[in-house]
Amino acid sequence: MREIKNLTVCVKKGGAADAAESFAKRTGTVISDEPGEELTLLFDREGVSLTGFGLSYRGDFTEMLRRLTGGRLQHEMLVHISKTSVPSPRAVDATAGMGEDSILFAAAGYDVTMFEQDPVIACLLKDAIRRAKKDNTLAPIVSRMHLVEGNSIELMPALPFKPDLVYLDPMFPERQKSGLIGKKLQLIQKLEMPCFEEEALLEAALKTSPGKIVIKRPLKGPYLAGRKPGYTIEGKAIRYDCIVP
Repeated sequence: MREIKNLTVCVKKGGAADAAESFAKRTGTVISDEPGEELTLLFDREGVSLTGFGLSYRGDFTEMLRRLTGGRLQHEMLVHISKTSVPSPRAVDATAGMGEDSILFAAAGYDVTMFEQDPVIACLLKDAIRRAKKDNTLAPIVSRMHLVEGNSIELMPALPFKPDLVYLDPMFPERQKSGLIGKKLQLIQKLEMPCFEEEALLEAALKTSPGKIVIKRPLKGPYLAGRKPGYTIEGKAIRYDCIVP
């Protein structure tokens, strides 16, 4: 696992010291009683958050409740394109991020295996899932979300099952003026994000022999690895390309 040079791990009263020590050991980061000069992964009584540059971000799936309840889930483009008649379907989110798309799949009935290779994001996601399990509405949904920390290009071909759906969202937003994006993206953009090799990512997805591959792209963006999809659903700013092997 790569070292993270611009990150400090800080443990405050009530924070999960064991988890902080494990993270620091795996990533070669320093544990401190106080936040660092740049980014800090903060463990406190509330959970885990990423702080720095006057900002703070903590994953919170309760913010997704308005999209998951009241009949709104079925209006989600991603849910529409992922509809299946397969009983107990299984999905793979190869580029999980903070799990906002994975929770849509899980709410729609999929059992979701999530891959996230950045250790900071994986740590934040794991904590967000832990706290979501305390919410009566979210608990049965996030129980179907399973995080694997690692590179999906390397790990997907070795999956012990054939997924009904593989989801790819390899695009990271272009750097924008801070006033135009939220705290999460402002802080995540400060991380030295690993780059996905588009052809390798798509090839790894195909090796799982999936029922279909769904790819999130900018509305006017090129096809992933130049592969023309079987069909596409378009929104106002993004589209979903679907490949049926």
